[in-house]
Amino acid sequence: MSNTETKPVQIGELAKSLAITTRTIRYYEEIGLMGKTARLGGGTRTYTKDDILRLKFILKLKTMGISLKEIQELSDIFDIHEKDFSKITPKLIEILDNHIARVDEKMANLSSLRKDIVEYRVRITDLLTQHNNS
Repeated sequence: MSNTETKPVQIGELAKSLAITTRTIRYYEEIGLMGKTARLGGGTRTYTKDDILRLKFILKLKTMGISLKEIQELSDIFDIHEKDFSKITPKLIEILDNHIARVDEKMANLSSLRKDIVEYRVRITDLLTQHNNS
């Protein structure tokens, strides 16, 4: 996308370059994550470098497990043109801390489940061994 970052990109080209669907981009627009996009004659959506950066940021947050609701909260307090990190940074840290806590809880639950499964396997193995020896 190096040569397309300076000129507006159409939705199909953008979706293809990011390996997502045009429907995903449209949905993000519908829920207000993308802001207003420019349109060519005939209504074709075009995206600027800032739009592309915003979409990449959204996709990165999603891969980290951040919900669309949380991304919307960040979007509401951050204007890409002002670049006021003093507002977004504390909220992003709060969201990431909450996510870390959820991951830690899931890991603890999985660890407990693993322990239970191992104990159950040992009991079954012991029962089979006893049964075969009798």
